Amino acid sequence: MSTIPALPYDYPLPDSLAHLALMIIDMQRDFLEPGGFGDALGNDVTQLQAIVPQIETLLRTCRDLNLLVIHTQECHASDLSDCPAAKLNRGDAKLRIGDRSAMGRILVRGEPGNAIIPALTPRPNEVVIQKPGKGAFYSTPLSSILQEHNITHLLITGVTTEVCVQSTMREANDRGYECLLVEDCTASYFPAFKAATIQMLRAQGGIIGWTSTTDKVCQKLLKTS
Repeated sequence: MSTIPALPYDYPLPDSLAHLALMIIDMQRDFLEPGGFGDALGNDVTQLQAIVPQIETLLRTCRDLNLLVIHTQECHASDLSDCPAAKLNRGDAKLRIGDRSAMGRILVRGEPGNAIIPALTPRPNEVVIQKPGKGAFYSTPLSSILQEHNITHLLITGVTTEVCVQSTMREANDRGYECLLVEDCTASYFPAFKAATIQMLRAQGGIIGWTSTTDKVCQKLLKTS
C-alpha cells in the first residue's frame, strides 16, 4: 500500500488515485482581500494570503494527475433566504452578510467579492460547491458528487482552518472519507487557532484524520502516478 508521510502516522492512499480528490475551501476574495468580509471583521487578511503559493503548487500537481478538484464558496442567495438570522446578526462587525462593500454585497452569490481569487480560478471541468453553511456538506450536493466519482480519500485545503476547513473535515470523516489536511495549504486569521485545530484533528491516532505538507504530498503523488 502506498502512503504519504503524515501525522499521526503515514496516510494510506487508495489503490487508484482516481479515488482521491482535492478540496479547496473558500479561497474567495471576501476572505482574502482588503474590503471583504474578513477585513470587515477586523482581521489581517495577509494571514490567509500567505498560503496561496502552496495551494497553487498542490493544485497544479492534482490537475496534472487529472484528480477531481472541488472548490467551495461560502455564499448566500441575494435575498438572504438561506442565511439564518443567528448567522446574519451575530457579532459586531462594521459590515454584515448582504451589506455592500467595495467588492459588492458581502457573501452573496455572483458578487465580485464572492469570487474565488484569480490565482485559483476553477477550470470548467472542476466542481464548484456554493455552500450556505460552514461545512461543505450542509445543504449542498457534495455527497452525491463524491459518490458519483467514487471518491474515498480527500486532500483538504483552504480557509479558515478552525471554522470551514475543520467543519468540512469533520463532516467528511463522519461519512467515512479518509481525510488528509495539508497544513501549509490552510490558514487562520489567528495562528494559534490553526495550531490547535491541527492538534485536535490528528489527536488520538487520527480521530478525524491526518496532516501533512505540500512537498510531501506532491512528491508522493507524482511518484505513485
